Amino acid sequence: MYVKDRMTKDPVSIQADAPINELIGLIRDKGLKRIPVLDGEKVVGIVTDGDVEKVSPTKATTLSVFEINYLLSKMTVKDAMSKKVFTITPDDLIEEAAIEMRANRISALPVVENGQLVGIVTESDLMDALIDMLGARVVGTRFVIYTEDKPGILADVCSEVAKMGGNINHMAVIKYDDKKAADLILRLDTLDAEPIIQRLESKGYKITSVIKKRG
Repeated sequence: MYVKDRMTKDPVSIQADAPINELIGLIRDKGLKRIPVLDGEKVVGIVTDGDVEKVSPTKATTLSVFEINYLLSKMTVKDAMSKKVFTITPDDLIEEAAIEMRANRISALPVVENGQLVGIVTESDLMDALIDMLGARVVGTRFVIYTEDKPGILADVCSEVAKMGGNINHMAVIKYDDKKAADLILRLDTLDAEPIIQRLESKGYKITSVIKKRG
């Protein structure tokens, strides 16, 4: 799965020299939490609603409304934005975006192609991608097999499922390096998976969890 499959295309952006009041209006009117900042067409930063709060007078201020508005009118987006911005391309894998966000403790990445902003991908997009990759919303049976981590296990499990007429529509493997073991997470497109599970158990496989997702 690629970033381009999950990103928000043509996101709202703002110029670095735009008045801070324009940014506040965008956040308020469009309900945005983060906005890429441009200098012409080049991405030079990203600004969040939290960044705006940091540079805005607090509710405890003794300044008058006139004074507050005056101060804000003198500020531009570049006074509030994070200048150290990390970007990604639309053809990068979605897991690369996740690694980048995790490593840098950020919640969004502007997506850049040929030097131009074409999208934005957020932690919510990554969460939706994970849900879809695991098939959590799909009707069927999800079960987990705890097994040795060695060559041939996955092929054997898939072969046994196929012999019983089962169709695996989602799969994941979680390895436990310290135990040389793994959890195989399989999702079948049927609610009647008991015969398949019984066959796997008869072959010595340990089923640790079975969950049915109904429509």
